[in-house]
Amino acid sequence: MSLRKNPMTPARLAANRRNAKQSTGPRTPRGKSQSRLNGLRNGGRSRLYLELFRALADAPPGAILRTARSVLTPAQATHPLFAEAVQIFCQSELEVRERYGKLPARRRR
Repeated sequence: MSLRKNPMTPARLAANRRNAKQSTGPRTPRGKSQSRLNGLRNGGRSRLYLELFRALADAPPGAILRTARSVLTPAQATHPLFAEAVQIFCQSELEVRERYGKLPARRRR
């Protein structure tokens, strides 16, 4: 017994198949290359972003930029998402310095 209120008609089935043929994803090389970066758009699911975030969080005081340079390739360093993450860590480090005069030593877990 079908739970659909309206059974699938041949016309509706044909319309669904036509629509499915139109939505097959990017076809051009440019579109495919852009769609590869979709995982980096928000960053929360990017493996590289998470690795960078962990490395910056574990970096010793005053070594944020040096750590970022060692983790990222030059191409990744120019990507807006990675650059913003490094900038946020540097900004927070500066705010701590301004507030306390120096960076407190990090405790190891």
